[in-house]
Amino acid sequence: MTFLFFEKLLIALLLGLLIGLDRQIRHKPLGMKTSMVISVASCLITIVSIESVGKYSIPGHTNMDPMRLAAQIVSGVGFIGAGVILRRSNEIISGLTTAAMVWAASALGIAAGAGFYKEAVVAVLLIIFAINIFPVLVKLLGPQVLREKDVSVLILFSPDGDMAALIDEISQEEMKVKHIKVKDVEDHLRQIHLVISASDQMRTTSIYTKIKEMKHVTAVEVETIST
Repeated sequence: MTFLFFEKLLIALLLGLLIGLDRQIRHKPLGMKTSMVISVASCLITIVSIESVGKYSIPGHTNMDPMRLAAQIVSGVGFIGAGVILRRSNEIISGLTTAAMVWAASALGIAAGAGFYKEAVVAVLLIIFAINIFPVLVKLLGPQVLREKDVSVLILFSPDGDMAALIDEISQEEMKVKHIKVKDVEDHLRQIHLVISASDQMRTTSIYTKIKEMKHVTAVEVETIST
């Protein structure tokens, strides 16, 4: 029984390691340590929940659900997932994939704790495939819109310039404007925040250079939006 207990925790640790490695390679908030802790802790709670039924229930008198504690993991881990979701502006949200991976690490721990090893291993392989390989295949074979990336652009614009002309000029550079936010700042300048869609092949530095060279643009800040 002790060996089985250790086996479950070890498998949960390895499954969490795979999830954490994927996120750490991509420089995301969820790293190996966090992912392994979530998976092992979820496995431990699941084991305790299941074993408590046989240890503390009295046949014919005590009604206990073996997955009662494990059921609370799914909602409890949501607090960690929420911590990696960032809202950068009105319509820009990043970190959703990492938050989903937090939840997945928890699910893998529950599966290992309940003894569903084969299911857990298949699930982690499918998750890694879904995150890293499948999107590449879809981009290669799917429509053009799937080979585009969203870029956040912050522009300081001279009050002498025509903002409509600026937007039109950006649109002519193989970029599509999806969201616009304008406000006045110091020295009578206008701050224009854009979310634009551009080809994956277009470098962020190229976008910066093209916009920086446009008339009446005094400063530019460009950031690629990732999930």
